[in-house]
Amino acid sequence: MASNDSDLYAIADFCLIPMGIGEPSVAEYIAECARILQRSGLKHQMHGYGTNLEGPWSEVSKAIHDCHAAVHAKGAPRVATDIRIGTRVDRDIAPGTGNESKLKRVQDILAKDVGA
Repeated sequence: MASNDSDLYAIADFCLIPMGIGEPSVAEYIAECARILQRSGLKHQMHGYGTNLEGPWSEVSKAIHDCHAAVHAKGAPRVATDIRIGTRVDRDIAPGTGNESKLKRVQDILAKDVGA
């Protein structure tokens, strides 16, 4: 899936905000971005205030770029995005499991609290 062997595997969380659309709801714009992410083939999970996205850095960046382009094409004159991206090279991360394994580790720790 990586575009080259040196492409870092990235786990990102981003929040795309259409601006200047003159309405309080951004759902139609975010749905357009969701379509882009589905077509990208990258593992992603939308949540109330953003989206977790993971894959090769270049593909994650391209998907966020494509979301911007699609939201502009839908009529938003401005788009602002907050992005957090993490990478690691000390262990292999199976594609599509980065966010899940991070959550599972915390859940396993919390499960010990219940058993104590």
